[in-house]
Amino acid sequence: MDFEFENKWKLLISDVSEKFGEPLDLSSILFLIGVQEVGQGFQKYKKDEKLDLMHVAICKLLEPYGYYKLNGKDEEGWPHFDFNSTLPTLNPSEQQRLIKQSILEYFEE
Repeated sequence: MDFEFENKWKLLISDVSEKFGEPLDLSSILFLIGVQEVGQGFQKYKKDEKLDLMHVAICKLLEPYGYYKLNGKDEEGWPHFDFNSTLPTLNPSEQQRLIKQSILEYFEE
């Protein structure tokens, strides 16, 4: 494990959790990024909408790596992405590392 990477991740989790006044995890942060990317603000979302928001976040985060490409937005403003299946498949640990790295980069912007 990369000590510097893990420290950056823990610091980000701590900072974001402090801003929201409660402990957040990876899923919570993905949800927040999805809300940000859809641009409809905080509101009550149904369970399936929460999962859709997390999917939007993952697509947005992996877009710079070439895994997804923005295809446009629908009439409600939700972004839609196309998956690039030509890239190599990652194992679960590689996927989690890539997601965390992309979240760190997202918050650095």
